[in-house]
Amino acid sequence: GHVFPLRARRGGVLVRAGQTEGAVDLARLAGFMPAGVICEVLRDDGTMARLPDLEAFAARHALKIATIADLIHYRSQYDSLVHRKAEARITSRFGGEFRTIVYTSDIDDSEHLVLVKGEIRSEEPTLVRPHVEYLPGDVFGYRARDTRSLLHRAMERIAAEGSGVILYLRREARGLDLFTPIEGAKPEAPSTDLGTRLSIFRDFGIGAQILRDIGVGKIRWLTNNPRRLLGLPGHGLQIVEWVPLTLEDPALPTPPRAARVFRLR
Repeated sequence: GHVFPLRARRGGVLVRAGQTEGAVDLARLAGFMPAGVICEVLRDDGTMARLPDLEAFAARHALKIATIADLIHYRSQYDSLVHRKAEARITSRFGGEFRTIVYTSDIDDSEHLVLVKGEIRSEEPTLVRPHVEYLPGDVFGYRARDTRSLLHRAMERIAAEGSGVILYLRREARGLDLFTPIEGAKPEAPSTDLGTRLSIFRDFGIGAQILRDIGVGKIRWLTNNPRRLLGLPGHGLQIVEWVPLTLEDPALPTPPRAARVFRLR
């Protein structure tokens, strides 16, 4: 067969819940060179083996077994890649007053923002809306991707609930990369819900650490596209409910015309 070189993300499984990062983290924790070999174990029918299959395989061959979530849980007890930088209170037209906290990441010195409404308790489900920064839609009202209206609606929804969190994750922007993935998308079905993209849900480690730092434990995930977040239990987080987010929710006030004019034209 073929051997393909892979590069682990800086920060390991605390940034990306992947097999590559897991192999390198295990080697580093054991005091060896941070490198490893990974492979997929297949069933007899050629399909990928799942955890029950791997547990049986490990028992049969007297092998140790651990999951990425186990490794995340272990590392999170000793390592933290995010730190609070600043905190203030703001009053918005969309949801009133929020407590805002700026976090910095040790991985790339990037800054991320959370808007917190009400009291957050780990034992109580918290309404959480993740939002990946998208400058054309968030600021300039880019018609092909109405991220601004979704963000505003999420803020109003959380305000109506009385408590919750907007997790605003910054991303690196390089030139026309801002528009390239959008122009290549099918125009008849543009995806506006960037809260479900998050690099295919593996690169959510920074966001997960931020949520834990502000006290979130159980999550009511505010999104229109429920997906499994790999490694989330390792951070001590559990999704207990998927909550849809719509712009036409009759229980909430109608968004200002300025926020929806580019949708109606």
